[in-house]
Amino acid sequence: MTIARISELERKTTQSGKANAGRWLLEFERKEAQRPDPLTGWNGSGDTDTQVRMTFASKEAAIAYCAKHGLKHHVLPAPPVRLKLQAYADNFR
Repeated sequence: MTIARISELERKTTQSGKANAGRWLLEFERKEAQRPDPLTGWNGSGDTDTQVRMTFASKEAAIAYCAKHGLKHHVLPAPPVRLKLQAYADNFR
């Protein structure tokens, strides 16, 4: 059974605006463990579902997609954004 993880996209550190805020990401959980390739030594597996990443405008839309396609899912909310307010003069103390 395929299990989907729905999480809220976090803002990048360099992003100050609110564009694309509130977007939700759907990605699939790994079904089999990764193993090293004997030739190259790189980790890999036959599970290609982990390469699929879909974004949705709302959490409800992502949940509706899972319901439509019969996918089990769990929702992970983004951690709260904590602002560190600091004056420029604090750099010289």
